[in-house]
Amino acid sequence: MKHIIFGGDGFVGHVLAAKLIAEGETVIVCDIKNSNYPHYNHELCTWIELDVTKREAFEPLDMQPEDAVYNLSAKMLSPIVTRAERHEFFWPVNYHGTAHILEAMEKAGARNLVHFTTDMIYGHTKTVPMYEDHPVSPLGEYGESKWETEKLASVWRAEKSFNISLFRPRLIIGPGRLGILSKLFKLVDYNLPVPMIGSGKNPYQFISVFDCAEAAYLAWKKGFPNEAYNLGSSNPPSVRKLLKRLIDDANSYSILVPTPGWAVKRTLDFLDMINQPIMDPEQYLIADEECLLDCSKAERDLGWKARYSDDDMLVAAYREYRHGLDEKAGKLTASPEAAE
Repeated sequence: MKHIIFGGDGFVGHVLAAKLIAEGETVIVCDIKNSNYPHYNHELCTWIELDVTKREAFEPLDMQPEDAVYNLSAKMLSPIVTRAERHEFFWPVNYHGTAHILEAMEKAGARNLVHFTTDMIYGHTKTVPMYEDHPVSPLGEYGESKWETEKLASVWRAEKSFNISLFRPRLIIGPGRLGILSKLFKLVDYNLPVPMIGSGKNPYQFISVFDCAEAAYLAWKKGFPNEAYNLGSSNPPSVRKLLKRLIDDANSYSILVPTPGWAVKRTLDFLDMINQPIMDPEQYLIADEECLLDCSKAERDLGWKARYSDDDMLVAAYREYRHGLDEKAGKLTASPEAAE
């Protein structure tokens, strides 16, 4: 059997590929991008150029019924795009790409899939913590596109006898991705005030890229359970404590500035309305809420548990930023443990 990873050159995809290869598994990396990671030169790895938005792109792919398939292809909330652009930015890859993967699997007789969606499907916090049965009400095109893929998965499970494990991660952090964090790091670097949306007393939960890869790996090992799973860190600190740790580690003179959450959100709404967004609404509308995922289901079903703490992950990301590393470096050795 082979492990076919769509979006395999991406943030989680390349970590998962490296992990599977290290376990002696044969991996096919499918992506429109080739970062030439070291494991691409391994005899067990093959990189294939493939655009999931095009049905015909799947035709040369040698997919077999016994193959394990992972969908990590996605358009994310970074870079920030304007309101008018969001539908065309997110849906071709996130929704239609997923549909094309499912169609290709059916044609090949493959039935086992790991698919990553997002916690953004939940929208505003209704209950704390959030379990997998939390009400779903996405706040924008990204969350909506991902929620529609979950509904698509339900249909294929029921009508096509597919085994599909769904993962809903919090903000994924690790070597090679900065996204919106680069704005925070610049403030800290220049010793500027760091504004918080609200008081900063609410917890902020990340999830490590390595923990995400481990969850996908364990889903394969457990036979692709037909379930949805939250993925988030354990015992996340408050926003205030998280940022204070970062500022201290950076030896920065930045101070934390609490703000009236409602006023900041209205300001950001106005900037979004005039097509000058500095954050996506799906990020700032919940920034002062207690968005805390309960991950006990993944622990029970898969034997998965988050290994990395939020503050170590943030500090490790900042140190990488300071050292001038970027996505093209392709180094898998860096980890949050370096922040200890």
